[in-house]
Amino acid sequence: MYNNDNRIVITLDAGGTNLVFGAMRGCEYITEPITYPSNAHDLDLCLDTMVRGFREVIDSLDEKPVAISFAFPGPADYPNGIIGGYLPNFPSFREGVALGPFLQNELGLPVFINNDGDLFAYGEALCGALPDVNKRLADAGSPKRYRNLLGYTFGTGFGVGIVVNGQLNRGDNSCVETFCLPHKTKSGIIAEEGVAVRAIKRVYAEASADYNHNYEPKEICEIADGARPGNVNAAKKAFAEFGEIAGDSMAIAAQLIDGIIVIGGGITAARHLILPSLMTELRSSFVTIGGDRVRRVQMEVFNLDDPDEFADFAKGDRKRLKVRGTDMTVEYDSMKRIGIMFSKLGASKAISAGAYAFALAKLDENS
Repeated sequence: MYNNDNRIVITLDAGGTNLVFGAMRGCEYITEPITYPSNAHDLDLCLDTMVRGFREVIDSLDEKPVAISFAFPGPADYPNGIIGGYLPNFPSFREGVALGPFLQNELGLPVFINNDGDLFAYGEALCGALPDVNKRLADAGSPKRYRNLLGYTFGTGFGVGIVVNGQLNRGDNSCVETFCLPHKTKSGIIAEEGVAVRAIKRVYAEASADYNHNYEPKEICEIADGARPGNVNAAKKAFAEFGEIAGDSMAIAAQLIDGIIVIGGGITAARHLILPSLMTELRSSFVTIGGDRVRRVQMEVFNLDDPDEFADFAKGDRKRLKVRGTDMTVEYDSMKRIGIMFSKLGASKAISAGAYAFALAKLDENS
């Protein structure tokens, strides 16, 4: 939708260590990133650094940008651009900071701020996974098209975003989350304790009895693949459990949203270790009191990154039905289905693309 738009939007990847500034046109970066320390411990210094970075990008452009749009980690009143609450990586913002109004006053541009999970999903829906799936369906001769998407990020935490009919669902409180769903196997514990960097490190420690290890998920993945010394079974268990817990939470949301699922984030490098248990969970079933088996997710779930599964997904189960009392027939596809895939854009670019698209959508809405 915005892949061929010529307008420029300034973006920011706001992390607790660094602020990375850039600019996008047509969902693509058009400048080299500019990086400054976040100075997150000092509010005035942090805000001054933001203004400096944004001005440097703006001054490097031959054309005036139409907006600033970016993600900020943590709780916020995003529609009003106010950041505040429990922010481990930005402690100086905890009391509440009117960041959007401040930047708009300083730089004279509309400013849009959103949750990173929301922008990941929005970027994939408008510039990534969703248009890709629909193009592949069209190329395969399928009339099926998708308009809804669930986006998940696997990393320090378990992030989520929801797009329905091409519109980002931010909720009434900017608080659409699944990290706090119940953990499948640990009573009273949140799902994120099983779907995060710390979960992989913890399960490896427990399964290997190596409680003093310093391995990160990348290294635990290498152990599982036999590329690094270590406890192979424990490493495989860490990712298998990760996939199971993630799949359990996804099954709840997938049944409610009924759309394509796309996953991004650093831990997706271990997708070959995560996906089997995740798919098993999504394809699992429950039993009614009467003994009937019912699919956990009522739709069939396909791995869209597998060419053979995508072919079956595109084919569906089409047939022609006669219309009683006439010579007419209508086509009927009886297969209810969704698909899961991994981000081709990458989480960082998808978030920036989402920020880009969100700003333009809001500008178009208000024009």
